[in-house]
This record gives sequence, structure tokens and C-alpha cells, in this order.
Amino acid sequence: MSSLRLRNWTARCVIACGVVSAGFAMAAPAPAEPLWPGGPDIPGLPALIPPPPPPPPVAPCSTAARACMRLSTDEAWLMDGGRVVYGPTPISHGMPGYETPAGVFRVSFKKEFHWSTMHNAPMEYAVFFNGDIAFHVGPIEKKSHGCVRMTHEGAKAFYEYLSPGDIVEVVE
Repeated sequence: MSSLRLRNWTARCVIACGVVSAGFAMAAPAPAEPLWPGGPDIPGLPALIPPPPPPPPVAPCSTAARACMRLSTDEAWLMDGGRVVYGPTPISHGMPGYETPAGVFRVSFKKEFHWSTMHNAPMEYAVFFNGDIAFHVGPIEKKSHGCVRMTHEGAKAFYEYLSPGDIVEVVE
């Protein structure tokens, strides 16, 4: 084989290898963009950088409170030494003329199923903390005659957690 033919043959082989290599490079998948910040780079694989833990919930009451309620945001929490152990849970409270008062109170008694003789209505998971005012199951979309209405889940949690003598703080 002459040197000219060898050079042409080598040049053709180099060009062919280059074309084949370029085809493989184009066919290779590009690195995936993360689906969300801190998310996996490749679907199905765990995140390379784990997301930061969510901040612990904060309630506006003192460390003495076992139950905390904020009227302005219609939220309530269960507390232990100033740390939130449940909540926030949605609530509704007294309508104008029947306002739920702000202040510091103590749980007086609780009753799993109480019947309100004043309003001829059931009060499931009732926890009384200010005379005839109690936490209990009720429609949170409507205001009450002073009681704190809660979802079934919220009222049950409050009923199971609170005991007579526990401090309830109600803030504006």
C-alpha cells in the first residue's frame, strides 16, 4: 500500500470515528435539572442535598400554658413547657356580643359528651376553662356564643391532653 493510500485510509478512519463519536455524544442524555430546589437530580433518586427541616411551630403564649389560643388568627395549640406539641389547629370563637374573653384561665372540668342546656346542642369532647366556655367539636365556619369550636380531630386532641387545673391562655 502506498503512503498516499495509507494516509487517505487513515484520514477516512479518523473522520468516521469522529462522526460516530459525535453521534454518541449527542445521543447521551444531558444532566437533568432538579425538579425542585434541593430535589433529586434524577427522578427516582433521593435528593443530593436534603431540604432543611421545617421550623418548629411557635405559639404566642407563656411557658406555663398547656393550651394556647389566638383569637385574631383563629388558631389554637397544645403546649408543654413553651414548646408546641400539637397545632396550630383551626378554631372559631364568640361572635359580637358573645365574645370569647382574652386572659389566663384554668381547665375546670371536661366531659366527652356534654349537652348544652343553654343552647340545646351537643358539645362533644368538651373542655371547660372559663365558666360555661369550653373547647368542643363544632362548625369552625361559624362564630359561637363564646365557646371555642374545633374540628373533631382538634377537639379530641385537646380533650385527651388537657386535665383539670391546666392553664389555658387566650390572646388577642
